[in-house]
Amino acid sequence: MTQQPPEYPQYPTQSPQPSAPPQYPQAAPQPAQPPQYPQASQYPARTAPPYPQQAAQPPQYPQTPPPAPTAPPTPPAPPVPPAPSTHPHHISTDHGRVHIRRDQRRTDATTVGSLLLHLPNFLCSLFVVGLVSLVFGGFGIVVVLAWLASGALVFHRPTESALARHLLRLRYPTPQERAKLEPVWREVTARAGIEARNYELWVEDSDNLNAVAAAGHIVGVTRFAMNELPNGELAAVMAHELGHHVGGHAWSGLLGYWYALPGRIAWRVLKAFSGFVFKVSRAFGCIGTAVVVLVIGSVALATISTLYGLPLLVLAVPYALAAVGRRSELRADEHAAALGFAPMLAAVLDKLHQQEQHAEAALTAANGGVKLEESALGRLLSSHPDHYTRLHHLQPYLQPQL
Repeated sequence: MTQQPPEYPQYPTQSPQPSAPPQYPQAAPQPAQPPQYPQASQYPARTAPPYPQQAAQPPQYPQTPPPAPTAPPTPPAPPVPPAPSTHPHHISTDHGRVHIRRDQRRTDATTVGSLLLHLPNFLCSLFVVGLVSLVFGGFGIVVVLAWLASGALVFHRPTESALARHLLRLRYPTPQERAKLEPVWREVTARAGIEARNYELWVEDSDNLNAVAAAGHIVGVTRFAMNELPNGELAAVMAHELGHHVGGHAWSGLLGYWYALPGRIAWRVLKAFSGFVFKVSRAFGCIGTAVVVLVIGSVALATISTLYGLPLLVLAVPYALAAVGRRSELRADEHAAALGFAPMLAAVLDKLHQQEQHAEAALTAANGGVKLEESALGRLLSSHPDHYTRLHHLQPYLQPQL
């Protein structure tokens, strides 16, 4: 039996007519005033703190009285330099205009005498160099000429520095030492009218009071003289050494020493060889000694007769050179005194004399209290005059000028 499908409800094909819209309650008419909403909780009104009202007139400040008329301001005073040393031999190094002389050097009598006295030594050295040159055969004349030209090295600045450093044990001053030496040196050269830059200042590390004029352009002072002497006495020492340079004593002495060096070396070699031969001859008795003396005497006689007795002059040269050296020291003292350093130089000579006395006392004590007397020949070989002779020559400069 067939089942019939269920019937579904039929919907109308036409939509029903819309009914009238529902009537909503009409809002009340707007009142004239806006609606009052609930007010938020009232907080106290925040008011700005009252500020002081600006016065109509600006505040009155205390008026400063007008300055009284005064004199025009004076320029500030220059700084007061430190008070100089109270030592009586302190000098001022603030010199004014410097007058440079035209003749920076001269050759005085002592310089000429020194060169002449070195002539025998020079000829002996030339003879020695000539003998040595024979070893080189045809080039021997070149050796002799080179030795003759080597004297120019005395005035060569690097050679001077090497000699000062290795032979005289001098050194360049430190910046602090230079700051102490240069003002004094400029004062000395200003008084003498000498160009200060022509010379070099060197220092010797010694506790003795001394100075040296070396070669042609070097002035050396000891550390003791630089640190212990007042600047006036240090200036006197430098003026003395400048006198050696100005007079030509320094370069002439070094030149003579240089050309006499080969002869000196040959003499020392000959002396040592003679001593050795004499000791050997003593082993053979009196006959051997007599033979050696005879041979040496014959050679000496032949040399003297060949060179017209010139070697005999060599024996007297050291004494003559010492006499010329003493005279050059007096001339250098006069140069320093003429520049106005006579009182300072006399004080330095007193200190030198005291050092010599202390040295003699030490030697006497080491000799068991027996004083060592200097021989007459030793005094003749001294290159410096004694203390009293130097003071005697300074007397004309120490007396007050009327």
